[in-house]
Amino acid sequence: MNRVLLTGRLTRDPELRTTAGGKAVTTFSIATHQYVGGKELSDFHSVVAWNRLAETCGKYLGKGQLVAVEGRIATRTWDDAQGARHWKTEIVAASVEMLSRARKKDYATETAADALEAQARAAGYSPDATEPIADDAGFSVAAGADGDDEEDEEDELLEDAVAA
Repeated sequence: MNRVLLTGRLTRDPELRTTAGGKAVTTFSIATHQYVGGKELSDFHSVVAWNRLAETCGKYLGKGQLVAVEGRIATRTWDDAQGARHWKTEIVAASVEMLSRARKKDYATETAADALEAQARAAGYSPDATEPIADDAGFSVAAGADGDDEEDEEDELLEDAVAA
């Protein structure tokens, strides 16, 4: 019986590719930990997912997210251009369960937004909550002008939760 069950954190964002035959394949690695003699030992495992599971992993998983992977161990061998033989052992995932709420982040967008916010603060600009906010289509939406009391109530609850 060849069955593996691992729980660990992704060490990097998954890489989603498509084969020449049109199949989706995603590769990522996870770190697992064990404690031996009072010391933490880490192991790193390569994971590959195929087809629909690959698309889901590529879309929803991100670095640092806690996952449970069930699958089988497979070892591939190949010869390179110089004739040297290579081996790679990896987990071929049959299922992947997301155990943490962390989602894939757009690090470039987040970094750019933080930089713009820092520039605005350095220039002495502080946004006013009543100031209209322009959307991507060029329309302005005044804060609180939608008239939807239910959304306003949700926003207030969210603000209270963040403040707490």
